[in-house]
Amino acid sequence: MTKKITVLLVDDHRLVRRGFRRMLEDEPDMVVVGEAGDGEEAAKLARELKPQVVIMDCALPKMNGLDATRQILEDLPETAVLMLSMHSENTWVRQAIEAGAKGYILKNAMNLELGPAVRRVAAGETIFDPQVEQQSALKGERSSGLTPRELEVLKMIVDGKSNREIAAVLELSANTIAVHRTNIMNTLGIHKTAELVVYAIRAGLVNVT
Repeated sequence: MTKKITVLLVDDHRLVRRGFRRMLEDEPDMVVVGEAGDGEEAAKLARELKPQVVIMDCALPKMNGLDATRQILEDLPETAVLMLSMHSENTWVRQAIEAGAKGYILKNAMNLELGPAVRRVAAGETIFDPQVEQQSALKGERSSGLTPRELEVLKMIVDGKSNREIAAVLELSANTIAVHRTNIMNTLGIHKTAELVVYAIRAGLVNVT
């Protein structure tokens, strides 16, 4: 029998937590190990329970979800935090990424796929709500300037591969990849790899796996 994904639920509304718990209890490979109603309690419980995934509401009393996320990840860097929020604004998404969240989904999404989202962040993927990605991608539609090959290279840059590794996968020379990398950065107007990775994820240019 495979080991179940352990989940800590954090939301200041008990009814919301109950709904999420039901959704997760329907998943055969998941178990809710605890619930917290505020950020401080979340950080304390996470230390005690060491869950694989924390489902974290953004707006919490005592300590907000972003601060609680930072605190949890300081103690438990292996834990995946999945942010749930009512806000689709870019600033919230950016703050969630900066705090270390592995995913950001909107609470008011009618077809909230909580189980699959938990499974993906537990497996090390990064996920963002499509509505959030669309909004982020409106930053001037700079992505439309990339060729399919450049998008392929960008995906591998986001995955942390070096020019040499990308070259091996695509059966091209490392020099060709270096040229692609330069073109991508010039097209997007970004000149640091770290910024490129964050922008690509935020703008939904790549599906992070």
